[in-house]
Amino acid sequence: MLQFVSDWTIAELTERCAEALADRDAPDSGRVRAVPDERAIRYYTTLGLLDRPTLRGRTALYGRRHLAQLVAIKREQARGATLAEIQRTLPTLDDAALAALAGVEVAPAPRPTGRAEFWRARPATPAPPPVPAPAAAASALALRVELELGGGLRLSLSPDRPLTDADVAALHAAAAPLLAELARRHLVTPPEASP
Repeated sequence: MLQFVSDWTIAELTERCAEALADRDAPDSGRVRAVPDERAIRYYTTLGLLDRPTLRGRTALYGRRHLAQLVAIKREQARGATLAEIQRTLPTLDDAALAALAGVEVAPAPRPTGRAEFWRARPATPAPPPVPAPAAAASALALRVELELGGGLRLSLSPDRPLTDADVAALHAAAAPLLAELARRHLVTPPEASP
């Protein structure tokens, strides 16, 4: 696996992507570039295929996860996948699966400490099944999404992009410990006991 440092500008990310793809499968059709240019990188970000960059002042900075996402996109295109097909699967991959697909090591996220661990704890009971995002959330014009978490609780948010099924499932999993604590304190009806 390739291993790189982070905090690249978009031009540096393009160079790293070219290096990572140099000895790999490249799309051979005339419709798809072998290496994405800066415009394509911005387009992939608007499609949700690429995480948003971090900003330092007015400069967008990219890291190893972005590189892995770009390499994965190009590898999938080399196999004949369309952007729509890639859009259905790529955003659902965790770091390990993304690294395996791209062949690019993804830096592990720093472990949170203290109260943040509460949200990472695995729930004792299985998470409720994912609830599809409201139809309004599928539109790029949606400003507010309400997600039923169970036990009479709703999460209201204004996402930067439409929610995917993986997003909904992750939010339900993250809310499970909170729901369990609220039910333990008899503040809400446990989701299993709800009609």
